[in-house]
Amino acid sequence: MADRQRGGGPPDPGEDRKPQSDEARSAFTPPLGVPVPPPPEDEHPTSEFAVPEGVAEPEDRRPEGSAFSRPASLSYPEITPPLGTPLVSLTKDAPWQDRMRTMVRMPVGERPLPERAVKEEEDTGPAVPRVLDLTLRIGELLLAGGEGAEDVEAAMYGVAHAYGLHRCEPNVTFTLLSVSYQPSLVDDPVTASRTVRRRGTDYTRLSAVFRLVHDITSHGLTLEEAYRGLAEIRRNRHPYPGWTLTLAAGLLAGAASMLVGGGVVVFLAAAVGAMLGDRLAWLASGRGLPEFYQFVVAAMPPAAMGVALSTVQDHVHVQASAVITGGLFALIPGRALVAGVQDGLTGFYITASARLLEVMYLIVGIVCGVMMVLYGGVRVGGTTLDPEAVLQHRERPVIQIIAAMLLVFSFALLLQQERHTVLYATLNGGVAWVVYGALADTGGLDPVPATAIAAGLVGLFGQLFSRYQHTSALPYVTAAIGPLLPGSAVYFALLNFAQNELDTGMASLTKAAALALAIAIGVNLGSEMARMFIVVPGGAASRRAAKRTRGF
Repeated sequence: MADRQRGGGPPDPGEDRKPQSDEARSAFTPPLGVPVPPPPEDEHPTSEFAVPEGVAEPEDRRPEGSAFSRPASLSYPEITPPLGTPLVSLTKDAPWQDRMRTMVRMPVGERPLPERAVKEEEDTGPAVPRVLDLTLRIGELLLAGGEGAEDVEAAMYGVAHAYGLHRCEPNVTFTLLSVSYQPSLVDDPVTASRTVRRRGTDYTRLSAVFRLVHDITSHGLTLEEAYRGLAEIRRNRHPYPGWTLTLAAGLLAGAASMLVGGGVVVFLAAAVGAMLGDRLAWLASGRGLPEFYQFVVAAMPPAAMGVALSTVQDHVHVQASAVITGGLFALIPGRALVAGVQDGLTGFYITASARLLEVMYLIVGIVCGVMMVLYGGVRVGGTTLDPEAVLQHRERPVIQIIAAMLLVFSFALLLQQERHTVLYATLNGGVAWVVYGALADTGGLDPVPATAIAAGLVGLFGQLFSRYQHTSALPYVTAAIGPLLPGSAVYFALLNFAQNELDTGMASLTKAAALALAIAIGVNLGSEMARMFIVVPGGAASRRAAKRTRGF
């Protein structure tokens, strides 16, 4: 080009754009002397997420259209998860409580999914909103009946799992139930919730709901059959009429008064006071008063009966303190206390706090009712009540065992239990009182560990009964802990407060709280021991729990 310019010829404009050598074509061109690599056979190289060679590709694989579509590699059962496949058997030979509790305690990503059956195109399965609605209605009945939060979640997950909703998360608090279902990681979740407005103690209905969940999870009920069974459960009336419950309340108070040393007169007085309190509570309930005021008015007649008897105890040898103690046995919310501590021990701290707060309010209502009567009797009427009089009783093991079993029997009637469960609960409570008497009275053991051991046996036997009946353990446990409730310690605390002896009253109140916690922890520990050491068909008893946090 320089020669042409020197020759005077015009320059070629195209030569400025042409490279002077082949090396300037690309920065990736290999240098001279290096052989050129062969061209790739495929213009679309594979990805590291592609199916490995030797792994069969499923027939229903669809190409990934975008970054937000479901990856096809998620549907390969041949690929092992990073932490391994959980060794959990979902055989229907094991009780559904163990199977579903095992699944609930696992994260969603670690729950083993059953093999997907090939469905026809027209077989779409049940509607997701209807399944969630059924799940919430069953959970509402269980939570309103006093069941623990973990068992309610297990039942809700069992119902959803039975109808094919495997990736669902139930959530239970004190008054709110919710369940969320997400078909996959890229699909929109469906969430439904339900609020528990009313609570009641009907263990017959509770057992019926457990049987319905067992039929759904084990026998494969259709959605229409499940709704029909749920409607029948809600239509059923209470098994015992109101007058039977009033007589049961009187029998419970009378048996409790004999348990702490009372005689025939004390039995009758405690029974009459408890029945009057029960009727007043029913009247307050019919007028729409909150439950706090119902406990206030229910605690006043037994206390008034005890104060009235204390005025004639110089002429007739009666233990007026035993009358008030018997009335307190019929009012202490042992069911809510056990459920609250159980929720706390299983990790449901919000629900446990709400339940224990409810127990505190109810106990404050009892304290207000009794304190008003005691203060009026001590300060105004001039009556004298000896806090130690109730402890001065003769050793009557036969009478006390009979009284303890009568107390459990009447407690079971108040809880509206099924007739065939009343006998088991009565025997369970009798065994618990025999163990407590042998440890505390004969062996001289402190009442708190003796109560915990006896309550542990109650939880153990109750869990055994519930396993073989495929029902809840509450009908076999709640009434059986009746003789172990701290009625005497609560009465001592209230009487000392009324007599302006605050230090002694606080000591008695602390002892009552320790006994109540011993009962709740013992029941929960006995139930956990039953699940831990009893071999369940299918190996579903090996369930995971939350790891220790070490304070973090």
